Amino acid sequence: MSATQTTQIEIIKATTTKINEVDFNNLSFGSVFTDHLFECDFKNGEWQQPVIKPYAPFLIDPSTRVFHYGQAIFEGMKAYKNEADEIWLFRPDENYNRFNKSAVRMAMPEVPEDIFMNGLQQLLHLDEAWIKKGKGNAMYIRPFMIANGTGVIANPSDDYKFMIILSPVTSYYAGDVKVLIAEHYSRAANGGIGAAKAAGNYGAQFYPTTLANQQGFQQVIWTDDATHTKLEEAGTMNVFFRINNTLLTAPVSERILDGVTRKTLIELAKSEGINVEVRSVLVDELVAAAKDGSLQEIFGAGTAAVVSPISGFSYKDEYFELPKSETTVASQLKEKLTNIQNKLEEDTFGWTVKI
Repeated sequence: MSATQTTQIEIIKATTTKINEVDFNNLSFGSVFTDHLFECDFKNGEWQQPVIKPYAPFLIDPSTRVFHYGQAIFEGMKAYKNEADEIWLFRPDENYNRFNKSAVRMAMPEVPEDIFMNGLQQLLHLDEAWIKKGKGNAMYIRPFMIANGTGVIANPSDDYKFMIILSPVTSYYAGDVKVLIAEHYSRAANGGIGAAKAAGNYGAQFYPTTLANQQGFQQVIWTDDATHTKLEEAGTMNVFFRINNTLLTAPVSERILDGVTRKTLIELAKSEGINVEVRSVLVDELVAAAKDGSLQEIFGAGTAAVVSPISGFSYKDEYFELPKSETTVASQLKEKLTNIQNKLEEDTFGWTVKI
């Protein structure tokens, strides 16, 4: 993806750097941020001049609309540095397009491509010392937009703030993940905002996930809101199931996020000769496969962890442990994908973009 630069970006450089205070070998995911951020305001029906400036808190009015009516969207992306010190993005067009789809669904203004992409690229170049080489190292990118008009009338805001912040990360490992299949709570409903990467989607998951944590499970596999018979997502990730030698995953819908990692893994699996079916997967089908031994794997897919294997699941108070194997489709696909992202093997798909 490329953008023609038409918007002048003001750059205010930090007078000092925090980089020497950071232990890059012991990073807690998403907790450390670079020296600068990107910011652009939408006022009077127009996008204003964007600015890159030192990362810092900012003042906000108590009546700011985002606090009261939840207009907030975000994306999750990564940048990588190869051994030649080149910086690469992975499928940024997918994130940009999805960001604006979320904006439309939340009655927020779409962000122009030159503001989004040129702002991101200049920010990455300014803080490129924070992007470490080596497989497993990356720069996590968080573009987000909030309603920052004031007043507590229940209408969409007139003013918005679009920002990008950067956080250096290492390999994300969630440990042994056991999941609980939802029987009552739902992540999203038809006609709702499940397909938007909106803040409220994630806030609504915390309570049922906390209940699952109290029972010894790390995440919830969400089921459809109407019947609770269809398997949809795992925690904050899309989810895959391998039954015999077929990889299954639910189709995207109004309830299911169109994950970039999800669609990437589907294409990779097909290119590797793995049979893939994109269709509704029933809870009863999964339980039956676990009982007859045909269920081989379950794994989540998302930007942070890339692939997160699931070791077992519980449904109606019955727990099913998955078979353990040294070689899995999950590990095969993760290795292939991370090699492409880190430029360790050829990108025949055209997914990586040099900045």
